This record gives sequence, C-alpha cells and structure tokens, in this order.
Amino acid sequence: MHITRRNVLGAGLGSLALAAAPPAVAAWEASERYPDAAIRSLDPSFDRYRLFNASIERLATGMRWCEGPVYFGDARCVLWSDIPNNRIMRWDEETGAVSVYRKPSNNANGNTRDRQGRLVTCEHETRRITRTEYDGSITVLMDRFEGKRLNSPNDIAVKSDDSVWFSDPPFGILSNYQGTASSIELPSNIYRLDPRSRQATVVEGTLSRPNGVIFSPDETKCYIEDSAPNPRCIYAYDVVDNGTKLANRRVLIAAEAGGTPDGFRVDVDGNLWCGWGMGNADLDGVKVFNPAGKPIGFIGLPERCANLCFGGPKRNRLFMAASHSLYSLYVNAQGAGA
Repeated sequence: MHITRRNVLGAGLGSLALAAAPPAVAAWEASERYPDAAIRSLDPSFDRYRLFNASIERLATGMRWCEGPVYFGDARCVLWSDIPNNRIMRWDEETGAVSVYRKPSNNANGNTRDRQGRLVTCEHETRRITRTEYDGSITVLMDRFEGKRLNSPNDIAVKSDDSVWFSDPPFGILSNYQGTASSIELPSNIYRLDPRSRQATVVEGTLSRPNGVIFSPDETKCYIEDSAPNPRCIYAYDVVDNGTKLANRRVLIAAEAGGTPDGFRVDVDGNLWCGWGMGNADLDGVKVFNPAGKPIGFIGLPERCANLCFGGPKRNRLFMAASHSLYSLYVNAQGAGA
C-alpha cells in the first residue's frame, strides 16, 4: 500500500468507547439557543469575530488532561494529547469518531505541524522533541543540550524558516503523573532548533517556567507565557537577527487574580486566543486579546482550557483542549500560520 500522510494519520488504534466523564463535566449541555451565552464580548471590537448562530460543541470527553491540539486538513482530523493516559487522541471531522492515534505516546504534550505537514511533538517521558515522518517512523529532533537531558518539552512552534522553537519546563518530571519523576539537568529554557544543522540555541533562559510559545502572523514578534510568576504573564519579544534571536522583552498580558494562561494561538489579525482558567470556574475557557494585549473576548467552558488550535477547511474553527474534553467553536476569524 502506498503510504500517505492521510494513511499514517488514519492508522490509529480504532474507535474508542471513552470512559464516562466526571459528573461535573458530564452534566454540561450545549446551548440550544443562539447566540450562545457562553461567548462574550469584553470589548466591542470582538463582535466582528463572533457568529451569532454558532455555539460551543463538545466533541470528545473522558480524558484525564488534554493538551496540544493540532489540525490536519489533509486527513480532516484533530490530534491532541491526553498526557497522564500516555496517548495521543484523534477526532475525525467527517464522522465524529474518536480513537487512539498513538499509545504509548511517551506522555506527549504539545503538538504542531512543520511546514512539510509532519507532526512534531513534545514528549515528557523521553524528554525529547520528535517528528513523525510520512511513513509513520519517528525521528528524534532533540533530546539533549550540551550533553544534558532536556527537562520535559512542553509547547512548540515551527517558523516559516523551518526552525523549531519550544519551551522546556520541568512539569513532566516533577512527579510520576505526566511522565517519570526525574532530576532536573537544565534550566527551563526556550530553544530554537535548526533542523538542517541540528544546532540548538537558547533564545530565552531567564523565565522560571516557560510554557506557551507562538509567533505573530508576520513572525516579527514572539509570545511566551511564564507559568511561575504571580500574576502569570505573557511576554512579547521582538524577533531579530534574521529570525534567530529574541530581544526587548516586555509584559504584554498580566493575568487577573486566579487567571491561568497556558497555550495560545494567533489569528490573521494578530489577536491572541489563550487557554485560560483554573483559578475559579468563572475563568475557565478561552480569553482573547488584541495585539496590544487588551482583553476583547471570552469563551466560557465548564473546564480549564490548556491549549487550542484553529482548523477546518477555512481555518475558522477553534478546537479547545480542556482538562477532560475537546471542544470546538466556529468563529469569524482565521488562524495564522501553518
């Protein structure tokens, strides 16, 4: 059989009857009324991104901790990580079927696609960055820096020059829940990996617990979330030296009391759509900020949202990985980048 990207992505472990969700999650019901009251404008500028006749949908539930969603248009599917269950899940856009794509996943966390359409993954258990080739084989892109093991790669982005940027906090090695408890050998850095030379450099080494990382649509700015400070912050940097270094760090977003930003994506207008919540139930969902860092919109979910991505044939469907479940919402915005 000729192996294509679609074949590889379809080679999961078959349909899966997911376990019942915890009672608080299972009680959630989709809004039958338009507009969905869970979608709110915090500023009139967000109104243009809302669709009055689109509501939040729950696509799958029964996971332990969802992270790293990524959309594959050629296979019409979403992949995302269920970290403690040591698996990558797959939701089929045509049928709605949910299956296990990869198990064990080495406690995979963040996922993205490179510019050739291949899956690039952060793995906690093996403390490495991998790429899934078209034939399904796994290539290790990086597992050490200066002879020392990485911590537990967390979130990841691939720039248009094919360089791979990722955060490396120790969350996955602090206990045996999302990986294996192990010693920390390196600071919590943000790395830039050149896949051609295989040379890696530290582009940010001053943050305590770097987490989400993404670029503005024109790639002149890089946004990085730090999960250690109180309040948690999302920083903006200028991308300099032909796209190889970061400069001029400044606070773009400082979370409110109890606010917990995590992974995020940008749309073509430069707005940041940020996974949010955990401090209290009213903060659970996705918070949207304009390029200047002003909050303009909120999508309320019954669970804390860790990460998200844009997808669908027109890149106008938001997929949200939230604690136990995967949700989606059509919006009048389009995701930027690959």
